[in-house]
Amino acid sequence: MTNVFFTSDHHFGHKLIIDFESRPFGSAGEMDQSMIASWNAVVGKGDKVFHLGDFSFLNQEATRNIVSALNGYKILILGNHDRGRGRNWWLEAGLDEVSEYPIIYKEFFMLSHEPMYMNKHMPYVNVHGHIHGQKYEGNSHFNICVEHWNYAPLSFEQIRDAVVASEEG
Repeated sequence: MTNVFFTSDHHFGHKLIIDFESRPFGSAGEMDQSMIASWNAVVGKGDKVFHLGDFSFLNQEATRNIVSALNGYKILILGNHDRGRGRNWWLEAGLDEVSEYPIIYKEFFMLSHEPMYMNKHMPYVNVHGHIHGQKYEGNSHFNICVEHWNYAPLSFEQIRDAVVASEEG
């Protein structure tokens, strides 16, 4: 059975993100290796991962090495730092699918890089990245940035259960 995971904003190779977001790493190399290990500790080879943007700041060869080290079938929704390279660049770097636009998953979860406008009448929960350590209040946004989740992807069930629990509360 294939498990489905979500994550965002790894910023592989981005040294400055360590200070910007107070990440607990001494170097970009240490950060990258730690995040690869965290990913592979939860994602199996046959699993699917939606990466909601800002994947890598490295060149294509180095990015390809990271993509190949990560378990799972990887779908990238382009983030603001990814868009300058275009879909084909990311496909050539080894991502399995690349979307320039948000994706609706299971008719309820709106997957996007930046948080989207949501109101209480919209029938979706926006699973997003981009805002790193910040968090929106309310039940219609779910921040999947690595800073909130110990640098590891979250399973669909973890997100679903968190959203359903908050809807019932």
